[in-house]
Amino acid sequence: MSSAADRLGHIRDEIAKAASLAGRDPADVQLIAVTKGRTVEEIEPLIAAGQRDFGESRVQEAIEKWPPLLERYADLRLHGIGRLQSNKAPEAVRLFDALHSLDRPSLLEALVKQADEAERWLAVYVQVNIGEEEQKGGCPIGDVGVLVDAVRGSPLPLAGLMAIPPLGLEPSPFFALLAELARRHDVTGLSMGMSNDFKAAVMLGATVVRVGTSLFED
Repeated sequence: MSSAADRLGHIRDEIAKAASLAGRDPADVQLIAVTKGRTVEEIEPLIAAGQRDFGESRVQEAIEKWPPLLERYADLRLHGIGRLQSNKAPEAVRLFDALHSLDRPSLLEALVKQADEAERWLAVYVQVNIGEEEQKGGCPIGDVGVLVDAVRGSPLPLAGLMAIPPLGLEPSPFFALLAELARRHDVTGLSMGMSNDFKAAVMLGATVVRVGTSLFED
């Protein structure tokens, strides 16, 4: 059984190889360790191995396990990567350094209100429903420009675009489409790619990959 440090090293090596194949600098790709459903005891070996960016899908789960870790390790960065209800905006602003799932103007308004009150302005990624799936979060492709402009007109930094391709389909065309949307709207950050497809995402321009299972299981 490999250690957390071994798994982390392997993922970083795979990111570097994919970036090099695409003629990119591996340093331009940020790895977020997705810790949804993982315990503090599972997370701490990754911290010890040098990982500093972590992602949680649910605010309540993040509240239950992250405050002591964030207090103990001041250089950690916590990312919200799951769908967020507007009434969870206060907790999200307090906990997260970045939110990858901004998908509607009403959520932006709630985040701005709370950020102004807390004087803590988290960066946001506009989530795009890249596969036009009814059950999945993300703004419609046709609304990306409007939401991007709304973020640019707010005090919250625009970090980029995020998407999750439809399950069971080849992800590369969806990654390519998100990259094209980013170029069209003059956005540089691309949060795309998970355990099963992060190498393809890196080759198609991902600046952030969100990896969970591969970091915790052999």
